Amino acid sequence: MRQLSDEELLVAVAAGPGALDEFYRRHVAKITGMGVRRFNRAEDVADFVASVFLEVLKSASGFDARRGNAVSWLFGVAGNVAAAMHRDRFRQADVEQRVSGRALLDADDYQRVEQRIDAAAEVRRVYAAIRQLSDADRRVLELSGVDGLKAADIAAALGINQIAVRVRLARARQRLRAQLATNTGSHSATPVRAREKALNTSGGN
Repeated sequence: MRQLSDEELLVAVAAGPGALDEFYRRHVAKITGMGVRRFNRAEDVADFVASVFLEVLKSASGFDARRGNAVSWLFGVAGNVAAAMHRDRFRQADVEQRVSGRALLDADDYQRVEQRIDAAAEVRRVYAAIRQLSDADRRVLELSGVDGLKAADIAAALGINQIAVRVRLARARQRLRAQLATNTGSHSATPVRAREKALNTSGGN
């Protein structure tokens, strides 16, 4: 039996929730990775993962394969969820009650997530500086420097063309370097050069 593509799975999810389990299985590791780069508590990562796949279930009908592949669309959804969680932290309790996100991770999963959180500490420091920039700068830098997406995938996630992505990245990186330099005064133990590693991982340059 032919395995459905990610794009076909999203179409199936839009028709009914039965296909969500397979889509979740394929992509939960990617979304957990996004979570540990953005949050410093395993509980927050679990809430993030649960909220992303709840949003997938609600929004799958809006997926358009002509605008990009399913993974790029998923990263766009996850970016919106992360922004909402940071902007409205009081909503987390409601999300826990409705989705019970922590149940998605068992005891062994929590230990692995805690280890990944520790390993991603430097990326989160860069992410903290990114959070001080404008929304437009933040979104393009998150997808490029934090999540490692290429320009084509960033363009699909944001609904813009690749040229616009490269222009936004160049300008956003300049502003981030300035922000990192400003933050160095309060975090002098970590050189700015080390914090800039996340800027050089992708972006289609």
